[in-house]
Amino acid sequence: MNIIVTGGAGFIGSNFVYYMLKNHPDYRIICLDALTYAGNLHTLEEAMKNPNFRFVKGDIADRECVYKLFEEEKPDIVVNFAAESHVDRSIENPEIFLKTNIIGTQVMMDACRKYGIKRYHQVSTDEVYGDLPLDRPDLMFTEETPLHTSSPYSASKASADLLVMAYHRTYGLPVTISRCSNNYGPYHFPEKLIPLVITRALEDKTIPVYGTGANVRDWLYVEDHCRAIDLIIHKGREGEIYNIGGHNERTNLQVVKTVLHELNKPESLITFVTDRPGHDRRYAINPEKIEKELGWNPTYNFEQGIKVTVKWYLEHRPWWEKIISGEYQNYYKSMYSNR
Repeated sequence: MNIIVTGGAGFIGSNFVYYMLKNHPDYRIICLDALTYAGNLHTLEEAMKNPNFRFVKGDIADRECVYKLFEEEKPDIVVNFAAESHVDRSIENPEIFLKTNIIGTQVMMDACRKYGIKRYHQVSTDEVYGDLPLDRPDLMFTEETPLHTSSPYSASKASADLLVMAYHRTYGLPVTISRCSNNYGPYHFPEKLIPLVITRALEDKTIPVYGTGANVRDWLYVEDHCRAIDLIIHKGREGEIYNIGGHNERTNLQVVKTVLHELNKPESLITFVTDRPGHDRRYAINPEKIEKELGWNPTYNFEQGIKVTVKWYLEHRPWWEKIISGEYQNYYKSMYSNR
């Protein structure tokens, strides 16, 4: 089985690469990644040692590059992780999100149509559903929840999802889509909340929290997400959408305090900053469909996952220390210094 994994040098994509190499040692895994700011080839160093792994630098919106790769590798399955994914960056510069997340998805599916595949899987997000009120904990996103986006990022991902379903209906392309809650774990880029807290707390720097920290997210340990996608691409029904949630709702402030406690760092590091424009209040996923159809359940609760994640960052300081120097520091200042 040949599987092309786009965005495999990023956070979730790299974890999926390692998961598949470990759990399907007879599969060939081909990673296509443009190595933009969040793509890190250093992340894939161990994978590079595996003879069943190949890395190709390329943009999913580059049709010539994509078609050449399909001709060479003749993939059976494509799993599309490649995406611009940071909400703040989408507010600053929406255009790149539209190019990668929409046009890139189209190019990948056109290649799938041209060369033939068994399954195209689109990795999406719960952010396409918009948000839920904080005072209605009974409400959760299901696969039938209408799309109601809040940011250029989520709008671009929702557009891609609609395009994927249109290719299935119009061309009969064998597709599936998964929409997950917030992931965390190894190789998470330090601009995201949990690794931001870990890396700054380890250096005894202030921890910026938007607004009052009351916004609620459902958290999913990345390995549980990878296992869910593995089940979907092998056993999921064509043309179906599957929500993947961790049953771990926490306010942003609770998340920050949990990480600080695990690191034995004081809560006095927390500093509240001006809230993000259009900040979604609450996300909550109902994963009942994938649980019933495919037998998936998360194996990590939040406290377990945080312990594993913090341990990984403590043991891999060179990985994140390289990232938070230079360009990343300039970005951090532009986002938070005047709030």
